[in-house]
Amino acid sequence: MAAFEYKALDQQRQTGGVIQADTARAARQQLRDRGLVPLEVEPVARHSGRRGSLRLARERALILRQLAALLRAGLPLEEVLALLVDQDAASRASRPLASIRARVLEGQSLSSAMAEQPALFPGMVSRSVAAGEQAGQLESVIESLAEHAEKRLTLARGLAVALVYPLLLATISLAVVGGLLGFVVPRVVGVFEYSGHELPWLTTSLIGLSDLLSRYGLWVGLFAAGLLAAAWRYFQSPGPRLWLDRNLLRLPIAGRLVRTNSAALFARTFAILVTSSVPAVEALRAVAEVMPNRKIRLDLEVAAGRVREGASISAALHDMEWLPPLTRRLIAGGEQAGDLGAMLEHAARLQESDLEDIGQVALAVIQPVLIVLVGAVVLYIVLAILLPIMNLSQLLGSP
Repeated sequence: MAAFEYKALDQQRQTGGVIQADTARAARQQLRDRGLVPLEVEPVARHSGRRGSLRLARERALILRQLAALLRAGLPLEEVLALLVDQDAASRASRPLASIRARVLEGQSLSSAMAEQPALFPGMVSRSVAAGEQAGQLESVIESLAEHAEKRLTLARGLAVALVYPLLLATISLAVVGGLLGFVVPRVVGVFEYSGHELPWLTTSLIGLSDLLSRYGLWVGLFAAGLLAAAWRYFQSPGPRLWLDRNLLRLPIAGRLVRTNSAALFARTFAILVTSSVPAVEALRAVAEVMPNRKIRLDLEVAAGRVREGASISAALHDMEWLPPLTRRLIAGGEQAGDLGAMLEHAARLQESDLEDIGQVALAVIQPVLIVLVGAVVLYIVLAILLPIMNLSQLLGSP
């Protein structure tokens, strides 16, 4: 049985959703039996959403939590998936969920069906589920994955909320300064051009900048947008993106934030995989798939190769500069004590706490820097206007 996405008419109103059927013809017949007029019936394709979006992460966390709760309640897997498909019919996750249910009904395992939807369920999720299926601990593994997804979502939400004020301040400041330079300043400062006196360099530069924005502001904006789009596309290619990610790790504040976030993500994800009895080589490769930084991803792939050749996990990770020394020591101690999962959980908690502290410090620095920059621009505009007025006053007051 396959999954089909449909669009149909229901009493002169268009509706849509996902339906299970053996063929497209059978799906259309089911729609007619419901009193619908089918317009489009297409097989559900693989989910192509952006892997790192906050909305997709929220849907992933919710699906894993519901899946764990329903399985704990003793419901069969097919029924659980049917409930999730019906409940999330209006979300962007409905199509991949329907496809997963169709694959399970065809006889595939849940892990292999999830592996076909890498955007919604990354490799670490499908590998952990596969290990849970083999060990007969599917419910506990999915529950651990749900907790991991919820913690990552909480961190992402906290960062997004904290960035609202600086971004809003920057946007309003740019709008105000642009309005002053484009509309207000030309009408005020332009008067001094006809006074016949030499203007200060501040006023001259302000007049030139105001003329540039008023005449070519649209073209300057389009050029800047095109330049940003070209740079974004350029750094999406493997070589430039690797160079960018490598240098990003070396920055003072932003680099430390990226390193700490990557270490926390590594420790938490690796802990789940190790606790789920996923082999170390596969676990390292699965962790590499979820790391956003290409340099770190490459390091983990190299570490997986070393472990495959016989090296210990701590030895394979010893040269990773982005991984804090404390985390490396905890991994080595966990290997020696035979309790690597617990040590990784402890390392993840430490790194997540450090990440919150670094985020607060970074935001505490960004806000006054923005205020100082806006104040400097405003001071420049005020001085450019006041200096010629003061010069005129001195000339008028002189005998």
